[in-house]
Amino acid sequence: MYLRMAKRVLLETDKRLVWKFAWNMGLKGTLSVLKFKRRLKRGEYFPPFLYVSVINTCNLRCQGCWVDVAAKQERLDFDAMSRLIAEAKEMGNVFFGIVGGEPFMHPELLKILAAHPDCYFQVFTNGHFITDEVAKELRRMGNVTPLISIEGTEIVSDERRGRDGVYSKSMQGIQNCLNNKILTGVCTSVCKTNIDDLVTDKWVDRLIEMGVFYTWFHVYRPMGPDASPDLCLSPEQQFRIRKFVVETRAKKPIAIIDAYFDGEGQALCPAATGISHHINPWGDIEPCPIIQFAKENIHDRSKTLKEKFVGSEFLASFRKLAASSTRGCIVLERPDLLEELVVLHDAKDTTARKTALAELQAMTVRTSQYNPGHELPEKSWVYRLVKRFLFNDFGAYTGYDHSQTAAPGVLKQREQTSAAT
Repeated sequence: MYLRMAKRVLLETDKRLVWKFAWNMGLKGTLSVLKFKRRLKRGEYFPPFLYVSVINTCNLRCQGCWVDVAAKQERLDFDAMSRLIAEAKEMGNVFFGIVGGEPFMHPELLKILAAHPDCYFQVFTNGHFITDEVAKELRRMGNVTPLISIEGTEIVSDERRGRDGVYSKSMQGIQNCLNNKILTGVCTSVCKTNIDDLVTDKWVDRLIEMGVFYTWFHVYRPMGPDASPDLCLSPEQQFRIRKFVVETRAKKPIAIIDAYFDGEGQALCPAATGISHHINPWGDIEPCPIIQFAKENIHDRSKTLKEKFVGSEFLASFRKLAASSTRGCIVLERPDLLEELVVLHDAKDTTARKTALAELQAMTVRTSQYNPGHELPEKSWVYRLVKRFLFNDFGAYTGYDHSQTAAPGVLKQREQTSAAT
């Protein structure tokens, strides 16, 4: 499998882009994590990976979307992004996840990415605005990997995303990237309507045949004003995805990303470990994209970005609460505790709709990635080694016993999963 992957890299890519990835994301990204680990020993939390929603506007209306895509457009302009990236680079950061809304609707996106050739950007996109001309510019810059979302077959995709012709336009965006030899990824928010079509060898083999180099299977999370909980996966289906990912990594020449497990198969939350946090289009610093509350804002010039992260009592309290409550997602498993935290810190609702607290209060308790007793260690020695040193819980869960900390409904679902498997 590793030889087949090496062959793909040699034959199917622009070698300059591979070098950019290896240098900016590989070597310098590793150094940023090592700096993060050294900061942890001093009790300082500044995430080595930042996810930034540069715009709230989108051309689609996806089921369960928590972004105010229909609200008045808000975006982080070139100057604000340049300050943010420059201050993050001072802390050793080089990797930025660019999200939205739809990032390619930002009129200055390419200018922002081109201004920082020493960084690496992963852009989460539906691909509709990646024309051949845009793809050529991405190739010229060399420091961008588009991660294009596919949410099902043509019929399912159109239903999930609220528009006609979504699937074909996204596939064309992927093809434009591949025609220009860009390191391209495809992601899916896996839910009940697309799991049987996309979490399969047939789909992964098709991606490999097309020339896609990595994929990412997110688990659908019911958030926002129209959460669509009927799309949620059962605990058994979540376990099925994890098993598929672990096995596929060990046998197919395509990288598969996940952000919720260490090399031994233990669940984790990136926000709880402090390895990543999120900044929204208004500049608010949030624990993660689905937790839309904040106390700090990047536009406050009275403090540096470092001071905002390191000195944030809200973010520190969130990390401690999340780590002590579950190894999974506190939003899904203990929304009641998250509500108490938001009220305690008088954290601002960072949505345009201003209903985030009411949505939190109305949430039904659900299971997340934490499934004790069903840990699946990585079968691929490469993934296991990389995760052991560069992506783990960084000691965030040390000293906590989570056996009885989940909400009663979650404990019951876990018991049912154990009985079924």
